[in-house]
Parts: sequence; C-alpha cells; structure tokens
Amino acid sequence: MATSLKNLSDYNPATIKSGKGKKFGVVVAEWNEHITFELMKGCNQTLVQHGVDEEDILISFMPGAFELPFAAKALAQRNHLAGVICIGCVIEGETKHNEYINMSVAQALQDLNLKFDIPFIFGVLTPNDEQQALDRAGGKYGNKGVEAAVTALKMSSI
Repeated sequence: MATSLKNLSDYNPATIKSGKGKKFGVVVAEWNEHITFELMKGCNQTLVQHGVDEEDILISFMPGAFELPFAAKALAQRNHLAGVICIGCVIEGETKHNEYINMSVAQALQDLNLKFDIPFIFGVLTPNDEQQALDRAGGKYGNKGVEAAVTALKMSSI
C-alpha cells in the first residue's frame, strides 16, 4: 500500500500488547541523520508508550544502512532481546547504490529473521528524494519509526 494512502503513525493502540519487561535493540544509520534520528525518536517514544523501559532500549549507531544487519546480529547475540529494529534511509540519488544497499539490507534482515528466534524489523526508508524521506520521518505521512516499533511489539508477542 502506498504511504500516501495511510499515515505511518496511525495504528490502534488497543491491538498492541504491553512491552513491559521486554528489551529491544534499535540500530540506527547515521547517514542522513537528520532523517534517521527523527525515525529513532518516533520508534523510542512508541516503545516507551507501550511499556518498554527506556533502559531496555539498547541503541547502536552505525555509519550507514549497509551496516545495519551486522550490528543487529551483534546486538541479538550479546543481549536477550525481544526484537531488533533497524532504522535507516537510503535516498535514490543519481546512482543505483540504493538498489544494491536496499536489497542487501532487506535480504540480510530476512535471513536474520529466519536464523534467530526474534524479529528483525526493516525500518529503512527507500525514497526517491529527500522530501519523500522527510514526509515519512514525522512529516505529512507520519513516522516510519512509529510503524517499525509497532511492528516489533506485535512480532515480539507471537
């Protein structure tokens, strides 16, 4: 579904089980940090809103989106986590780097989902331009970080 048809921050809180007592990893790409840090804020606020203690949100910063799967795996191996949320933003730009990075990160996270007993959430924006990213990082289409946190909470309750 196109984001323009649904706000990323809209969900029914009644459908989310409490995250109390659960630990989550949040891995954040520093590339496009003016966008990714807004996604992280939305993610963290949503986790806390649903009962996760701030001390139980383990945040790790990586240079870019390509490094997210490695950091997510390391967090999962070293901590008892209910899930890992990976946050990044790869803007299309002038080259095809976005295709290679986005596909690699998505595939690596899918592999981790199947290997570990916890969810690894793809909270990576893949916009065509910076404005589309801003619109999805707390702008007119909501915040993908909120959506990623909601997904992690739901998946950790399966």
